[in-house]
Amino acid sequence: MTPVEATPASILVVDDDPLNVEMLCAFLEDEGYRTVGAHSGSEAVDLLGHSVPDVILLDVMMPDINGFEVCERLKRAPETRFIPIVLVTALSAREDRVRGIDAGADDFLSKPVDRAELTARTRSLVRLKRSIDELESAERVIQTLAKAIEARDGYTEQHTERVTRRAMALGETIGLPEQSLRVLFHGGMLHDVGKIGIPEAILGWPGGLDDARFAIMQTHPVIGVDICRPLRSTLVQAALPIIRHHHERVDGRGYPDGLAGEEIPLLARIAAISDAYDAMTSDRPYRRGMAPDAALRLLSEGAGTQWDRDLVGAFRSSVGPA
Repeated sequence: MTPVEATPASILVVDDDPLNVEMLCAFLEDEGYRTVGAHSGSEAVDLLGHSVPDVILLDVMMPDINGFEVCERLKRAPETRFIPIVLVTALSAREDRVRGIDAGADDFLSKPVDRAELTARTRSLVRLKRSIDELESAERVIQTLAKAIEARDGYTEQHTERVTRRAMALGETIGLPEQSLRVLFHGGMLHDVGKIGIPEAILGWPGGLDDARFAIMQTHPVIGVDICRPLRSTLVQAALPIIRHHHERVDGRGYPDGLAGEEIPLLARIAAISDAYDAMTSDRPYRRGMAPDAALRLLSEGAGTQWDRDLVGAFRSSVGPA
């Protein structure tokens, strides 16, 4: 036996023929993998409710739920959407392959399965899954760091979640597509992560910041980008403009780059409004948070100078209770 990883990867093998399950499991166990067998699509779905494998080998032709349907279901669910799925099939028609791709399959194996091809494809997909897991873990670390910022200042507890929730509501109001909403979620969660690099004395300063202290505070968007840029996640990379530009102003007097109007990325303009509203309605060491109606009036007064006029109007209709 040749170990594949210090922690062996787990493979779920799904086929209504017990002999096929036994054979594929034996091949994979010889390569050092842990295996679990399922003899129907519904049994596989039930197993996935208890544990998540690294790779799924999924027979197409099964009597209860066929492999295409199982694949579609798993790729729709957030908990299982990133598990690599290999469709194992005797079907060779072009339309069957196209249907598998549409269902979200990551690879195909033809029956009868060639052992060398099986192990090579499995090894490749295990590496892919481990890379995805590392990226998700890295994102969780970054988000934990963002939460640590809030822990340093009790006045901003749950600020990140509120900003993200209201930014998402505004994005939905203006009809952003799902992918943009996902980017907006990441940007909202990470927008203030750069405050890790700001001294605690400045974060908790009990009054308005003087020019010197404010100049230091203005560095947090750039610090945030520097922290997040090494992550290879496409969503985090797409969210970098939100992190950098959520303090720009449409009149060009914001920071760090003095962008104006539509030079400011749309998602950053959305986050800026949500961030400002939460800052206005939250308690600070030097003042009490204002009432929602008063905050909305200030947003309206700053529409067209500090914030995007059209987005402020949409925000007024989208904002919910705190």
